[in-house]
Amino acid sequence: MAKLPSLIIALFLVLALFHLCISQTLANHDDAPLSLNAEFPSREAEKLIRDLNLLPKEALIAGGPGEELGGEGRVVERRFEFPGLVDSAVSVEELGHHAGYYKLRHSHDARMFYFFFESRNSKKDPVVIWLTGGPGCSSELAIFYENGPFTIAKNMSLLWNEYGWDKASNLLYVDQPTGTGFSYSSDKSDLRHDEEGISNDLYDFLQAFFTEHPQYAKNDFFITGESYAGHYIPAFASRVHKGNKAKEGIHINLKGFAIGNGLTDPGVQYKAYTDYALDMGVIQQADYKNINKMIPACELAIKLCGTDGKAACMASYVVCSSIFNNIMKHAGDTNYYDIRKKCEGSLCYDFSNMEKFLNQKSVRDALGVGDIDFVSCSSDVYQAMILDWMRNLEVGIPALLNDGINMLIYAGEYDLICNWLGNSRWVHAMEWSGQKKFAGAPTVPFMVNGAKAGELKSFGPLSFLKVHDAGHMVPMDQPKAALEMLKRWMQGKLAEDAAGSSEDSIAEM
Repeated sequence: MAKLPSLIIALFLVLALFHLCISQTLANHDDAPLSLNAEFPSREAEKLIRDLNLLPKEALIAGGPGEELGGEGRVVERRFEFPGLVDSAVSVEELGHHAGYYKLRHSHDARMFYFFFESRNSKKDPVVIWLTGGPGCSSELAIFYENGPFTIAKNMSLLWNEYGWDKASNLLYVDQPTGTGFSYSSDKSDLRHDEEGISNDLYDFLQAFFTEHPQYAKNDFFITGESYAGHYIPAFASRVHKGNKAKEGIHINLKGFAIGNGLTDPGVQYKAYTDYALDMGVIQQADYKNINKMIPACELAIKLCGTDGKAACMASYVVCSSIFNNIMKHAGDTNYYDIRKKCEGSLCYDFSNMEKFLNQKSVRDALGVGDIDFVSCSSDVYQAMILDWMRNLEVGIPALLNDGINMLIYAGEYDLICNWLGNSRWVHAMEWSGQKKFAGAPTVPFMVNGAKAGELKSFGPLSFLKVHDAGHMVPMDQPKAALEMLKRWMQGKLAEDAAGSSEDSIAEM
């Protein structure tokens, strides 16, 4: 009998070790989290160094100071205007900006915080929800640095964003899972550990939101987000679709979902790391060969995660992270969200102005969050979701596509951590009724105002867009192209102005 490669043997040793540790931790409670003191060999985890919002001081989101949050199953919100908003010639009532809390139905004491920005164009525009990844990073990152109504100036004033997605949609941002951003609980058992719990929370929130805002319930509804939202979004879309079919509550007019630089099918995407890194000059050929020796163990670990559960999922996280970590040893201080740049700050970008702004008393008072400190990215939420990391969320997508729900996968070309190559590969590998026709469809330029902004491939409800001159956060790097992408996609006209000539076809896709 042939001797197993040393890495495979090491995998089983790691698996056995984690099985022992986790079985002891979970002996008394099947859903208990891992120890929050655990050390995870992950460069990403070390970056997420904020605390979970547990046992916070009172939140004041309701109509006035001291007013308590609403009961379970309903939202309590207020209209507000951010202090320091430049050139605001309208009143709080006219702005149509809302901040609110939803008391989660299936929790001990969890409150989910959200922003709702009415469209600057028309209240009849689609409702778009945005989910930031992490897991555990606040969607306020997107509000102020990507596609929200504002950007933050150096003097901490707010400027209107010319390319905010509220120019084409009624825009929702949610701090989730519990413990992210301004969301909080007084009970650690409210931490979520899998997509079922997260998607149920989001579905319950939507039901409460549309109960509060019935005038928007019949609008088209789209789910969007990036990064670890590549996990959240397919599960959430499936939950909404299931609820609609079962007529569980208010019908949500789900038309599509879009994932930007997401992690959706780790089994495919982790194998693409070395190919992308070599193609982009991050590693050399010798490094490529050495790091590739880790891939068989990663593949096996992911397969075991899909069948064996907790211990195998922990092992797969450890084993597969070694591929990325070894690439980063050669990359040095390269920003793994945009390989053209250096990694600076706790998240490889300087988002400190956002934290300073949101922790100002005047801002907290305007939002009604009391003395809760804003949490940019929570390491506790991140660690609570570790066992979910290597699960394949592509599995539920074919049913959505076959039922006519549109999906857009887009990716900035300079992102390493959720690179376009891995995303393209899982999209092409996905088995659904239109797989062969999608594979045979031409790749055409994505044109914005006569300039090529990316490369687009589409068939039926599925579209894949590689965005030029962008990293992990496409709406931050290419705001004009991102807004145009959203508008055309929602209208079913994503390929508008695209030239389909053979010389423009991109062979690599």
